[in-house]
Amino acid sequence: MSLSISGKTAIVTGAANGVGLAIARHFVDKGANVMFADMDGERLGKEVGEPKEDDKFRAFSGDLREKLAIANLLSATLDAFDRVDILVNASRQVLRSDPLNPDDDAVELALEQNLMTSLRLSQLIAKRMIKQAEESGGDGPVGSIINLSSILSRRAHPELMALSISNAALEQMTRSLAVALAPERIRVNAVSMGSVMSASLKDKLKESPDFRDVIEKGTPLGRIASPRELAEVVQFLASDGSGFVTGQILTVDGGRTLLDPVTAPAH
Repeated sequence: MSLSISGKTAIVTGAANGVGLAIARHFVDKGANVMFADMDGERLGKEVGEPKEDDKFRAFSGDLREKLAIANLLSATLDAFDRVDILVNASRQVLRSDPLNPDDDAVELALEQNLMTSLRLSQLIAKRMIKQAEESGGDGPVGSIINLSSILSRRAHPELMALSISNAALEQMTRSLAVALAPERIRVNAVSMGSVMSASLKDKLKESPDFRDVIEKGTPLGRIASPRELAEVVQFLASDGSGFVTGQILTVDGGRTLLDPVTAPAH
């Protein structure tokens, strides 16, 4: 089984911090050409720096909720690397929500950021992958799309209702696109995360240090995952080693959902 992604070209969104940044850096380490994409241009610049001409990575800053920015991201990737083989939709927004407040727009905002941005980008990149396959011929793998979700898609925590709803929708989108793109030899999967040391979780732990104990006691493996551990799972889904895997929601949560304590929200 080959887990190699060397020589392939990947777009990773949400790549200025946390999990997205870890995935993008891991892909570069494994020999892939990587476009780091994020709306936070300043932070992206600090993390990525100024790529040299022979570097295997580039950076793109833009608001991917806008269709023009999505088109520009694809153009920038093709200018740099001529093709795209992997898309990792790692950009996500964690919003607190009030389920009883009709004026709370957190669900709408979360759906736009966590669902619609990933859908529009996946549709555009899939079309490019199909075109590449038509131009090159052959019957091998054409592309892989990986979405990042959360175990909150299967749990109910009122303050995180917006994240729950948007991730549940993202997982159903994953299944639907997997079926639609299977004839084109493009695989679509998702990783459902438990507690990973993301940027949002770091902020939460700074505010409430005791929250770490809550998470660890609610996780059979007794710890919080590192972003690198998640990146390795994403690499598997991006590689030919998962060539017969599509439409799957791969849970990476240290056993958290086996216990499912409602009082311990996931991040």
